[in-house]
Amino acid sequence: MLGLNGTPFQPVTLQLTGIPGMQTGQAWVALVFCILYLISIIGNLTILALVIREPSLHQPMYYFLSMLSLNDLGVSFSTLPTVLATFCFNYRHVDFDACLVQIFFIHTFSFMESGILLAMSFDHFVAICDVLRYATVLTNNRILAMGLGILAKSFTTLFPFPFLVKRPPFCKGNVLHHSYCLHPDLMKVACGDIHVNNIYGLFVVLFTYGIDSTFILLSYTLILRAVLAIASREQLKALNSCMSHICAILAFYVPIIAVSMIHHFWKSAPLVVHVMMSNVYLFIPPMLDPIIYSVKTKEILRGIRQIFWKTWG
Repeated sequence: MLGLNGTPFQPVTLQLTGIPGMQTGQAWVALVFCILYLISIIGNLTILALVIREPSLHQPMYYFLSMLSLNDLGVSFSTLPTVLATFCFNYRHVDFDACLVQIFFIHTFSFMESGILLAMSFDHFVAICDVLRYATVLTNNRILAMGLGILAKSFTTLFPFPFLVKRPPFCKGNVLHHSYCLHPDLMKVACGDIHVNNIYGLFVVLFTYGIDSTFILLSYTLILRAVLAIASREQLKALNSCMSHICAILAFYVPIIAVSMIHHFWKSAPLVVHVMMSNVYLFIPPMLDPIIYSVKTKEILRGIRQIFWKTWG
């Protein structure tokens, strides 16, 4: 695209695509996305309500779980406007600046989820390896500080992104390949030198996902070593409570690894494969997390049953 002076410029609007090759099945795609959103929003709101109203859940583990649920809601609401506009109303245009805002929030909440999962692994580590100091280590003030630290880290790390995205000109069209805005997708329609964007993007990924996943792995290595050394009943019970967290970690990191592997080692993959894997990465964890914790955590399951019987009993 050329401006009045003959130089490339930023497009006023960008066109979203949805899922390539599925234009004839838009109604079914819209139904699937609506179901995913309903499960994610209702499930995470239910967990938040339970943690707030039940005094027995006012414990560090459930405070971190409420952070995860709140963050999952943030991920869902970040993509909701453009996804519904694309599939339900067939409106595929988004303002360029609005696209930058969506990129910022999607990536911020994604990086925050990684940090929250790390904080939850630290909670399990203290509960198993240093159980006598659990109440003194994980005080309410420290939990609040950890939550604010995760927010500050994600915000400051991603703050330069909108300015870096505005730096290169866009001369390869204005069509994006998703129903929402992502930084790598937007860079595909940019021209000129985008090495700074790519290098900073790699730095952010390594600084967040790389460091967080390393410490999560370290935490569970120490937990497993402690349990194998002295397998007391309390430690085995605490280790069993880790299963829901491990499932949440897998639900979050497996799609990220899959997207990265496809991007680097299967560059000739059909476009629909890249789009579907990105959808899995953004939509499945917020939907699975409340299900995992509802099924695997007795206290959450008991609270849901109580709400159900009070409502329908």
